Amino acid sequence: MVYGWIIGIILAFIVIMFIYYYNRLVSLSNQIDNSLSQIDVQLKKRSDLVPNLLASVKGYMKHERGAITEVTNARKALLGAKTMESKVKAGTQLESALKSIFALAENYPQLRASENFLHLQQELTSIEEKVAYARQFYNDGILSYNNACTTFPGKLFANIYNRHEKEFLKIAQAERAVPKVSF
Repeated sequence: MVYGWIIGIILAFIVIMFIYYYNRLVSLSNQIDNSLSQIDVQLKKRSDLVPNLLASVKGYMKHERGAITEVTNARKALLGAKTMESKVKAGTQLESALKSIFALAENYPQLRASENFLHLQQELTSIEEKVAYARQFYNDGILSYNNACTTFPGKLFANIYNRHEKEFLKIAQAERAVPKVSF
């Protein structure tokens, strides 16, 4: 009788462990998917603001067609991207192109004084902060998931459930370069 209780308790513990690790791995994976979709939402918001920005800039920057074309092409690439990796890459290109527009705007005092341009610039800055936060949240989710998949006893359950480590979002090598500042 006592052995029956002991075996029953051990079996119940094992079942609880299987359920716990399955649910933990699924919930961490869902968190990662959610954070990835949040990045996508912010990139879409940014690309939606670009036509308004370009419309306000075109009248002032008649001689800067190359920068405007670069922004337009980067936006098209972002909207046409199918995988998250290609969306992140296109988003980085759009971010770089927008920085060049804002840098060129320094040469046009009337543009910098335009209320519409300032509002769009503030909106884009806000979205950039949200994109950065969403990327950080994604990588934090990846860290938790990978820790669950690589530490004991999680590694055993991850193997049983055929769960593998996931990759972090990485920044491009060009973005790692130290910016040059000159006075």
